[in-house]
Amino acid sequence: MGKEYVTKASAELYEVMLGKGYPQEFAAIVANELHTEFTANRMIGYLNKFDKLPLEEVADEMLAIISDRDRIAQKHILEHSQSKINEMYRDQYDNPEEP
Repeated sequence: MGKEYVTKASAELYEVMLGKGYPQEFAAIVANELHTEFTANRMIGYLNKFDKLPLEEVADEMLAIISDRDRIAQKHILEHSQSKINEMYRDQYDNPEEP
């Protein structure tokens, strides 16, 4: 393979893409962008449904996967922030300052 990837799944994605005949540079870009187990495995599953898709369709799916990943990450950040705000209100209610 010649290149180190962050996860085993991203390395596997690279190999799957090469095996399907995609250009090495394109496969490397996709594997680097989909560097988590979740995203790489999702793309592998998508690619395994078809013999060979046009580069544009693979790129489009890569962008959709990245968008989903970012949306999920943002949701977790917002949930954590809301939890901290709720904790702050709860502490303020349980321990009101005296005037």
